[in-house]
Amino acid sequence: MRVALGVSYRGEAYNGWQSQPGGRTVQDALEAALAQFVAQPIRTLCAGRTDTGVHGLNQVVHFDAPVEREPFSWVRGVNRYLPRDIAVQWAAFPGDDFHARNWARGRRYWYLLLESNVRPSIQAGGVGWTFRPLDGDAMRDAAARLVGEHDFSSFRSSECQAASPVKILRRVEIHRRGPYWRFEFDGVAFLHHMIRNIMGCLIAVGTGQKPPSWMDEVLAARSRDAAAPTFPPDGLYFVGPTYDDHLNLPRHTAAMDWLP
Repeated sequence: MRVALGVSYRGEAYNGWQSQPGGRTVQDALEAALAQFVAQPIRTLCAGRTDTGVHGLNQVVHFDAPVEREPFSWVRGVNRYLPRDIAVQWAAFPGDDFHARNWARGRRYWYLLLESNVRPSIQAGGVGWTFRPLDGDAMRDAAARLVGEHDFSSFRSSECQAASPVKILRRVEIHRRGPYWRFEFDGVAFLHHMIRNIMGCLIAVGTGQKPPSWMDEVLAARSRDAAAPTFPPDGLYFVGPTYDDHLNLPRHTAAMDWLP
């Protein structure tokens, strides 16, 4: 039976999602918990890999289970063996041909940013930070220039393994609640460090270092050297993939509700 799980996690203690020889990744922790629960090795495949320090709110994985369990049993049973900063949010059986990565119609990310004279303490690791005041209208103007299908080479990490730098960014929304800013990104797929590099440019515009029109120049340059430095991973959250409605896979988890 093919099983799909929705998984949330805090990323600062892990070397990203993908399994590594050192074993300190989210995938390693999840697969170890699954193996304890079913008493057999389990290999998972995720909808979108995240880097060191990046968090997940509804990461979707699939695997072929050697045993049958009810959805609530998968959730409670696996969570029993997971560390406190990783939790299965839901389980479903979308069909034996379901593929968490290939069936995704899009992916969503949020970046949570604190604007404050004082660096974060309680929120450390969970938010990005700027001590300079931000101009929301200027950032929205700059972000709108990125929406659509573009060559995003200027926002691509040198380590990126994507076959093409051309991606479709469907939506960018910027909201403020008190001292917190939430940047919402919705796209078909993203390049390595693409959002963190976009964030660096948006902050440069928001703080008045660059005008909104500068984003057109960065995009047209198709060179990483044209953009701002990569912003820290602390406030970046993989909200999750989107799938066709008939699959009835949850798009919202309780892990999302605490964010401003």
